[in-house]
This record gives sequence, structure tokens and C-alpha cells, in this order.
Amino acid sequence: MTAALPLFPGPLVILAVLAAMILHAGWNACAKVIQDQVAAFFDIGVACILAGIVFVLVSPLPASAALPYLAASSAIHLVYNTALLNSYRFGDLGQTYPIARGVAPLLVTLGAFLATGEAPTTQQLVGLAVVFGGLASLATVHGFKVGDRRAVLLALVTGVAIASYTVSDGLGVRKSGSVLGYAGFLFIAQEVPLLAGFALVRGRSIVADARRVWRLGILAGFASVTAYALVLWAQTRTALATISALRETSVVAGAILGTVLLHEGHARRRIGAAVVVALGVVLLVVRV
Repeated sequence: MTAALPLFPGPLVILAVLAAMILHAGWNACAKVIQDQVAAFFDIGVACILAGIVFVLVSPLPASAALPYLAASSAIHLVYNTALLNSYRFGDLGQTYPIARGVAPLLVTLGAFLATGEAPTTQQLVGLAVVFGGLASLATVHGFKVGDRRAVLLALVTGVAIASYTVSDGLGVRKSGSVLGYAGFLFIAQEVPLLAGFALVRGRSIVADARRVWRLGILAGFASVTAYALVLWAQTRTALATISALRETSVVAGAILGTVLLHEGHARRRIGAAVVVALGVVLLVVRV
């Protein structure tokens, strides 16, 4: 039986996850800055595929035991990318990003309660209430107009996908025996169908559209690849709950980037609500 991984990470793991957090918030900001989100995600997908090919060529193949997790995660990432792309079409980064990232650990915690029948601790109940309060504040920042309702719904779908692939990849990468090999196959498998879908919708024009924004799009793609590879590595070193808590503090970075870089309104409320969500996540998944 595999020994349980430590709950408290070492300094190198903390640095890796914090770097991943910054890179993740950064590539999402780039994707939002580009007005044509389909072109942005096409470029990001190209970068992911290129990086995936390199990873596959230089790394051992993942063990066969990891293949079901790879297949499941690839399908989940397709849902994730589609929902995230459309959430940015209808909503602000400072609203949708914290909702998507904040709801994921909440769902993981609730799922664990349902699966094990374990009653939540007082700390976790407080965490649930804190996360819910922060998410509610973010969801209603504009009074919940029609556009906001679409963005919030898509952000919630994104959060469900994040919760699902976090568990799938956390288990799969530990069985793979090759972090980069697993990541490489994952990047290729998740992005090829997405790019094919874009080509079907846009036709040949997608190439010209993507070329116009390729510098920022490719940069965002490589930031995405690096961020997720770091997270996958960290998941082989420390308990998934701890990695989730560290990673989802990116909701604060996302809210700050939305207000500073994109000049989205309600800065104090959004950043404050994001901080509340991050604190609630820590209460949910880290036992003290």
C-alpha cells in the first residue's frame, strides 16, 4: 500500500506551487486581454501541443495504470477550456476567475463528505460559509444582470471541471511514474480536439485570427504549460488538499490583475471577496 504523502509541503514545493499560481493567473489575464477569446485559446492550444511533444520525446512513457486517468482528464479539460473561454466572453476576469478557482476546492470538500460520510469539522463548516460568502459577493458584483448570470454559470461549470481534473490528475500522475510524460500526453490529448473544434467553427480564418495575436497567445500557452507541470510535480510530493489550498490563492492574483491590468470596476469589493474566498479555501482543506 502506498504511503500517504505529507500534509505540509517543503519549501521547494511551496515555491513551485506559488510560481504556478502566478503563472496561472497571468495566462488567464492574457487570455482575457485578447479580445478574440477563440483566437487566444487557439494560440494557447498550439503552445500546449508543442510543449507536450517535447515532454513526450524527452521523458519516459507514463505507466499503463495512468492511462484511464489521462483519458478522463483530457475529456474534462475539454469541458474546462470551453467553459472558461466562454466565461471570459461574457464576464470580467476579476469576477469569473475567482469564482471558477474558488468553487473547485469547495466542491472537492463537499464530494469528500458525500463519498466518505464523514461529518465536517467546525473549521471546515466555517470554511464552507466563508467561501460561499466570498463567491456570492463576486457573483452579484453587478447586481446579477443577464450577462453576469451567463458568466457566473460558465464559471461554475469551469469550477466543476477544475475539481474533477484535480482529482483525476492527482491520482493519475502518481501512477504514471513520469510527471513530464504524463503532462506531455495530457497537453496533446486535451488540445488537439479543442483546436479541431475551433477549425470546424471558424474554418480557415482561425489561423489568420490566431496569427494576429500569436505573441501574447503563445506566451500565455507556455505559461499555462509551465504552471500545470509544476502543479503535477507538486502533487507527487504533498497531499492534494494542501496543493489545492496553495494553488487556489491565485483567486487574489486574478482579482488584482482584473482591476489593475484590465481596469475592471469594483476593485475593493472584488479583491476583498477574492481574499475571503482564499481564506475559506485554506480553512476547508488544511487541518490545523
